[in-house]
Amino acid sequence: MVTIPLTQRGAEKLKSELQRLKSVDRHAVIQAIAEARAQGDLSENAEYEAAKDKQGFIEGRIKELESKLAGAQVIDPAQVDAGGKVVFGATVDLEDEKSGAKATYQIVGDDEADLKLGLISISSPIARALIGKQAGDVAEVQAPGGLRHWEIVDVRYI
Repeated sequence: MVTIPLTQRGAEKLKSELQRLKSVDRHAVIQAIAEARAQGDLSENAEYEAAKDKQGFIEGRIKELESKLAGAQVIDPAQVDAGGKVVFGATVDLEDEKSGAKATYQIVGDDEADLKLGLISISSPIARALIGKQAGDVAEVQAPGGLRHWEIVDVRYI
């Protein structure tokens, strides 16, 4: 089984989605299928087909979430002692050497990444370039706009 790293927040988010799918969405789609069946001929019933497709999606997502949670390794960044190195869960303050632009990112699991919130996936190019480095180091990141150099200003475990 593959181990999937998650922060506590990420694990809670997946558990919440799983609970909603099982308790709300699954029942709603079963009701929609029942209503579509009541309309008669199923061979040309678009509502029935749509409801069955949605049911397939919901059941697939439930299985996916259960699998991810079963293989999850929940990591609390506040409990990490990495000696100032960038690791999973670390919050990193960066400064672009060329433009001087500043950015702050937390390295999280693939399912919890949200760039708008400053959460970047452990498998993203910038996170891979940062892992193992510490404050004062420079990370080279191959971005769509070309090679960028980010200086690590600070590493925090919060």
